[in-house]
Formats: sequence, C-alpha cells, structure tokens
Amino acid sequence: MRLTRIFFVATFLSITLFFPSCKQNSDTNAKAEVTETTTKEAEKDLYEVKDNYTKQEVDIVMRDGIKLHTTIYTPKDTSKKYPILFQRTPYSCRPYGEDQFRSKLGPNKFLMEEGNIFVYQDVRGRWMSEGEYDNMRAYIPNKTGKQIDESSDTYDSIDWLVENVSNFNGNVGVYGISYPGFYSLCALLDVHPAVKAVSPQAPIGDFFFDDFHHNGAYILSYWRGTAVFGYPKEGRVKETWYEFPKLKSKDQYDFFLKAGSLSNLDGHFKDNFFWEQLTEHPNYDEFWKSRGIIQHLENIKPAVMTVGGLFDAEDLYGPLEAYKNIEKRSKNYNIMVFGPWGHGDWYGTKKRQAIGNVHFGDDLSIAYQRDIETKFFNHFLKGKGDENTGLSEIKIFDTGKKEWNSYDVWPPKNTEKKSFFLTDNGTLGDNSKNGFAQFVSDPKKPVPYSEDIKMEYKLRKYMTDDQRFAARRPDVLVYETPVLTEDMTLTGEILAKLKVATTGTDADWIVKIIDVYPDETEDTEETQKYLKMSNYHLMVRSEVMRGRFRNDFSKPEAFIPNQKTDVTIKLQDIHHTFKKGHKLQIQVQSTWFPLIDLNPQTFVPNIFKAKDEDFKKHTHQVFYDSEIEFSLLKE
Repeated sequence: MRLTRIFFVATFLSITLFFPSCKQNSDTNAKAEVTETTTKEAEKDLYEVKDNYTKQEVDIVMRDGIKLHTTIYTPKDTSKKYPILFQRTPYSCRPYGEDQFRSKLGPNKFLMEEGNIFVYQDVRGRWMSEGEYDNMRAYIPNKTGKQIDESSDTYDSIDWLVENVSNFNGNVGVYGISYPGFYSLCALLDVHPAVKAVSPQAPIGDFFFDDFHHNGAYILSYWRGTAVFGYPKEGRVKETWYEFPKLKSKDQYDFFLKAGSLSNLDGHFKDNFFWEQLTEHPNYDEFWKSRGIIQHLENIKPAVMTVGGLFDAEDLYGPLEAYKNIEKRSKNYNIMVFGPWGHGDWYGTKKRQAIGNVHFGDDLSIAYQRDIETKFFNHFLKGKGDENTGLSEIKIFDTGKKEWNSYDVWPPKNTEKKSFFLTDNGTLGDNSKNGFAQFVSDPKKPVPYSEDIKMEYKLRKYMTDDQRFAARRPDVLVYETPVLTEDMTLTGEILAKLKVATTGTDADWIVKIIDVYPDETEDTEETQKYLKMSNYHLMVRSEVMRGRFRNDFSKPEAFIPNQKTDVTIKLQDIHHTFKKGHKLQIQVQSTWFPLIDLNPQTFVPNIFKAKDEDFKKHTHQVFYDSEIEFSLLKE
C-alpha cells in the first residue's frame, strides 16, 4: 500500500500548480486527502498499467544540445497502432526507473484502458532534465538558429517521438492541467504537423493576472509556493531539492499580520530568483508581458478543447482568455468546457462534486472524462478528425441551477445588459443617486477572506465560502436585491464600474457577487459543523483591483486625496442562476487578507519594498452612481 501511495502522489503532482502540501513537506490535511484517495481502485490501476504497458526512459536532445528526460508508456498489444498523448511538466514525470510504473496514465482511465501511447517529460531545468529553468519562459516568435523556448522544446521532442516510437499512428495529442496547461498552449505555437489535438486545462495565461497576481495585487496566500519555482537545481535530481519556509504558526491571518510589510518576509527566500523577480517587478512591465502566452494565440491549426473550473482559485483567467483569443483570431476547431470545479477537479473520480460547503452534483468528473474528453481525443487522434465531433462548442455548468448547458458561442447570444446601481439604503437599484457610503479601512485589522483558521496555500474552498462574516463587518459595504420572484441567470463577463474616493493616496478595491440562499435551505453532508445553509451567502464571483493600476497596469498612479475617481474591475465570467426565493448581493471592500497582500494606502513606488510605517488607516468612499454591469440570459 505504501508503494501505491507514493505512485499516486507522483501522479497527483503532475496536475497541480501550487500545492506544496501534497509534496514531500506535506501537512496533515494533505496527507489525509491523499490517503483517502488511495483506494483499492488505485491498486487495481497500478496493476493494470504494469500488465498492459511497457515503459521506456529516454533523453531527447533539443536543438541547442540540452537533453530532456522523457518517459514513454507503450501498450503491450502491438497488433495495432496508437496515437501519442503527451504531457510536459515541471512537477516531475516520476516514478523514475523503467521497472517503476505510474498508477494511472493519461488524462483519464478511459483513454488509458482502451490503449494509447502516453509520454511524460520533465521540462528544461527541472528534475531529470538538463538546462536552465525559466519560470513561464517567454515565447520567441521567428526563432533562428539555436534559439529555444517551450514551443521549440515541444516541437523537437515530438519530432524525435514521431521517428522513434513504434506502433505510432502519426497523430499526437497534448494535454495538461495548470502549469502543464501552459505548456499545452505552447505546443500550439510553431506547432509540429503531427499535433492534431490539444487540451489546455486550467492553463496559466499571464502571471500578472493568474496565480501570483490578480490585477496587480499580490496573492499572498501563495507566498510559500515561491519555493517551488525559485531555487535552481544542480544536475539531474530524482528527489525534491527545494524546501518550504518552516513556520510555527497554523494561523495564516495572524502570521502575515504580525509579519507586516512584504519586505519583512525577504529573509525566508534568500537566493530565490522567483521571489527576486516578484519583488523587483511590481508593475506589468516587459518582464511580465513577455511571459504571457495569451497574446500569441492566433492562427492556431490543431483542434483545441480548453477546460476550466468555475471555482478555480488559481487559473480562471487563463482558460477563459485562451478560449476567447483562439476563437477571435483563429479558424480552427475550438471548444470550451467549464464545470463546477476547483483547480483540476475534473481529473479526479470523486462521486460527490463539492467546493467547500456547496454540493453541485454527482459523478460530474467521470461523466466529463468519458463523454467529452475521451470523445475529443479519440475523434482527432483515432477517428475522422473533422469538425463533426458531436460535442458542443460551449459546455458550461449553471452553478445556480446545478445543471449543464450547451451553447454555440460564448457568451451566449440571447442576453441583455443589466446594470445595478448601489443605493443609499443598501439595495441594488435601477438608477443612480447622489451621495456615497464610506468606511474606515485599517491595515492593522483587515477583512479576512475566510473565517476558517488555517495556513492555506492550496486555494480552493474560499471560492464558495459563506460571506456572512464579511457582510457583518463595518468596513464591508453590502447591497442586495429583494427576494427574487423569478429566476435570474447571469452569464459572461461582469464589470464593476466603481466611483470612489479616499483620504489616502492608494487603495485596493474588491467586489464580490453573492447568492443569498433562502432561510429554509437544508444542510448537506458538506456543511461545516459551525454553519447552516439557511441564509448561506454563496460567493459565486469575486475580484480585486489594485487601485494604482486603475488606468494602466504598467504605470501606477497615486490617488488624489478626497477626489472622486473611476475604478473599473473586470470580474471573470459567470454562469449562475439566482433562483426564485434567493437574493443577489454585492459586497464592496478594500482589504481581503491574507488572500492578497496589504496595500499601505500610502502611495509608494513598490509595495514589495514598503516599510511598516507606510501603512496608514484611511477613510474610503463609494458613490451611489457606481454600477455593476451584468449580462442576463433571456429565456
């Protein structure tokens, strides 16, 4: 059983971006989660892989001479030819050794059991591969000579596989979740002709809007994850070479509040080049722009199926923007699937799909794997390869009605714009009014993003957390509709067009969209013991804007004290029905701690280098001509 558990963890690592708790330095919760998932079924999968596949480990030479460690699993049944399903990862293609087998192959068990060639590769500079690792390595258009990027490494690897793997049918599919999702997007650029289908799943699209930043605000809860990406290794390694900061506290709110300014955390990451990059590049400068992949997604040739989770706290921007940009700038087969999942949940096999306290349905991931993912890859790698796949252009889950919907375009055509204005009596109105609401924002007592006491760096649950604790704080403004007399479906993009002022020279602005449940709502088995689903405040979408970037992410600007100022926040797309008997609520606040770092509320050139004395209490105003713009789905 212990051997099985090790192999399962290796598989789990390949699909996660910032879950250090599931690596060697696991915390108690992560160990329990892995142990719970390691069942007799996993033992059965381990037996099947070894009995049905042969394993080969090779080093593939790139155009600049660097060798990338690559693992190839080929079906023992050689009576037919198979396509290749290829995943590139910074998280290791363990277990190493040709007599050591993964417990599961490919994106799902159906593709594994029917037979495909599965290839895994440690990307440049990671684990058993040579070379220098570059976090979100910049794409180089029109490469010459020995210039390399992740696109060229993908091309060179596939070129070798095409010539050297036996029983290969000539078609390659590329897939991956999170960071491997980014590498999947890279496969679409300067694409190898053998690549016929690519599925970027929760891909990082741009590091200034995914993962470590949201609209310029630093995601402080990921702070410890910096260790994963900022320490270079020496030579080839099979064991983890980096260490996470050793912290005594289990209360992250208390730990980060006592730490104070981000500059006080520098000592935990000495010689960590990623921490240095974060702290030296606080603005959306060329360093970050060059690492974005979204802007390069044009004239794409292979079929693409982008997959994401509507409650993915890590990579929600990436998959949405990837699909939209490919759709706008290419003529290929391009579809999108979004379910009620957290980061990578669609890879699992849990019967009950829940995020935190909210249950969305049963067997959703298995159904997706069987009826959508397997169908997509089989059609383009083993079948006709035309556009008649039988799959919807858009398959998206209504997180209010808790059912799947299909559309021909995204956002759906049959919509109308609807703006709600913030009013002086705490309601959402149809018209703007004069006046404003105000609150005191104190960096010494910031609004928590969760009422749970924990030290969290694998963000998931807060995306659906109950927001009653925040609604009852004086530094959170609350506006809501009356109880709805009929269903109201919000779909697509949300724009929060705030009109604000502050007595300071800088501030963050957070807007949350909340579904207030009826009093008679019953608890489920997921409901935390201290909660009740009666009057539950379900957060269905939220976003922050670092106020200094309100006009330009590249050029921070101070606020003029007490001057009315526009701050517009684009919230990621939504597909949620606020059902009859529920209420739509909007919360506006200025701190969200320690999900994001504290804004000193005094303008400084670089918040990463702010001093403790820069952090000041200030009064913020939100004017009643602020509006939240939605798209309503018409029946």
